[in-house]
Amino acid sequence: MPEAHDTSAIAKRLEDSRPVPRAVFRGELRRDLLSAHGPGQPIRRLRLLIAACSLSGGLLLAVAAVGVVGAGPLAA
Repeated sequence: MPEAHDTSAIAKRLEDSRPVPRAVFRGELRRDLLSAHGPGQPIRRLRLLIAACSLSGGLLLAVAAVGVVGAGPLAA
């Protein structure tokens, strides 16, 4: 498969040339993010975001399934 070899070489080159923020910037960003919340806040907020995304994704899948059946707001 010559195409697979060609794409892996391109992917490697793109990954190697990808810009990465300086270590100083990453350290400052980490400190800012950790100091913005209390010790337990990021975990609770992350769990809330995961639950909200899961719920909205499930709702969208249900609406799409109803539309595929031929009923609902997106039925043609």
